[in-house]
Amino acid sequence: MDAATLIRNDLPDLIAMRHTLHRHPELGLEEFWTSDFIAARLAELGYEVHRGLARTGVVGTLRNGGNRRAIGIRADIDALPIQEETGLPYASERPGLMHACGHDGHTAMLLGAAKAIAERRQFNGTVHLIFQPAEENVGGARIMVEEGLFTLFPCDAVFALHNDPSLPLGKFAFREGAIMAAVDEAKIIVEGRGGHGAEPETTADPIVAGASIVMALQTIVSRNIHPLDPAVVTVGAFHGGTVSNVIPSRVELVVGIRSFDPQTRDYLERRIGEIARLQAESYGMSARVEYSRSYDTTINDKEQTDYLRERAVQFAGEANVVDLARPYMGSEDFAYMLRARPGSYFFLGTARGKNDRAWHHPGYDFNDDILPIGAAFWTELVEDFLAAA
Repeated sequence: MDAATLIRNDLPDLIAMRHTLHRHPELGLEEFWTSDFIAARLAELGYEVHRGLARTGVVGTLRNGGNRRAIGIRADIDALPIQEETGLPYASERPGLMHACGHDGHTAMLLGAAKAIAERRQFNGTVHLIFQPAEENVGGARIMVEEGLFTLFPCDAVFALHNDPSLPLGKFAFREGAIMAAVDEAKIIVEGRGGHGAEPETTADPIVAGASIVMALQTIVSRNIHPLDPAVVTVGAFHGGTVSNVIPSRVELVVGIRSFDPQTRDYLERRIGEIARLQAESYGMSARVEYSRSYDTTINDKEQTDYLRERAVQFAGEANVVDLARPYMGSEDFAYMLRARPGSYFFLGTARGKNDRAWHHPGYDFNDDILPIGAAFWTELVEDFLAAA
């Protein structure tokens, strides 16, 4: 029985598993229930189970034959601090938490592949299935690598996918080189002098200075960065003041920054600091910037991306494989696994129609129709990468 047929026969269980995961969302580094669920499934299938990397990470290892070659496949397992609004019968049972990015589906697909791989045993080498916590904000991939992931589980290559509700169902999308942006965050604190709203001349109003900083930041991408060098500067939060008749003493701005080129990334950090400081000084105030670098650019290895694309064409047909014309401005901590090992990250389309919700929306729901496709592709990839001699 081929992998696709085997997985289709298991589809009711695969869907039930995804819905169970969806009902039990957990934030990064707190995925204890999810980790237990994954570990139990892998153990039942005969995998060696390792737990504890990045606190709640799970790695399932299966060996067959004498080949020393090894492959790693990653699924992210964390959820988001979002109150679900889908009204589905399997909606989140945890208030304020939701699988709003499809990591429940990624986990279910890899567990489905784990079953098919173990039952078929049509490979020669070692399979490492990596269930990674804390992709959304904490950087679980970086923590796993720093704690010895690839020392404990050597891999010749490592792969991951992400669902994409903007792509047609079953469409594979690849890109060699940079596919996801580096992301940084800047907190700008403007210190002024508060007072009565009826006597603004006796104050130094940080809200006015902050507003000026917001507008000046918009000139960085439009006037300082080359038009063909992608970058985004987004002021996502502005905190200051409480009532209309009180001018506060300080305000805080939170800025999201995305880029691809390392020199551009350095420039953005320097320029944001200059603008914040000098704009504040022009109003007789001061500003300081707390700048943090979150995730690096996700860069796909050319050889492994070409290999994945070839496998996808054989699996789904030429019409269902596309190359992305440009990278995504979103970020992904799989970047750190790709820095440590060659590999590739790609997208798999899940679109139902025009009413599909985007990632991180309270109405988002992973499309279960993609479960057998993703699970079968992972199974066939493992069997091809570790082809029996």
